[in-house]
Amino acid sequence: MDYTWITDQIAVGGGIWNEENMLEVVQLGITHIINMQVEFDDRPLAEPWEIKVLWVPIDDDFQPKSPEIFEYGTDFAREALQDPKSRLYIHCAAGVHRAPMMALAVLCSLGWDMEQAQAHILEHRYVVDWKDVYVESVRNFLRASAANDSIASSKGTL
Repeated sequence: MDYTWITDQIAVGGGIWNEENMLEVVQLGITHIINMQVEFDDRPLAEPWEIKVLWVPIDDDFQPKSPEIFEYGTDFAREALQDPKSRLYIHCAAGVHRAPMMALAVLCSLGWDMEQAQAHILEHRYVVDWKDVYVESVRNFLRASAANDSIASSKGTL
């Protein structure tokens, strides 16, 4: 399998595809998976194991991605990572575009600076190809998220 640990709890990589690779995921102690690939649904492979899978099927079509996509993924990741024993695998087919894009959103939602998060991911997973449209999609998600947080906090003070 093709994966790279970008933090102690988060790995980014390519597709799982078969039972043998899912067994490797299990042996790595992965407890949660965010599957960004439209090409293959991991959920049937994960059924025999106690691995939670979020399938966010999107095309690698170099088109802007909606903030909701990142909201699903970051909510799932933040909840999973509350347990220090959890290990999260974020993947797509090759681990070059879609999975790193979601990993970037996850790290930023955890408080990382965007540019530092990009550099960190690329430093660990050198095959990442940051497409401007995908990075901008993450920026749009972060702006929308910050605006929603601001609105929610101002409503709480009224």
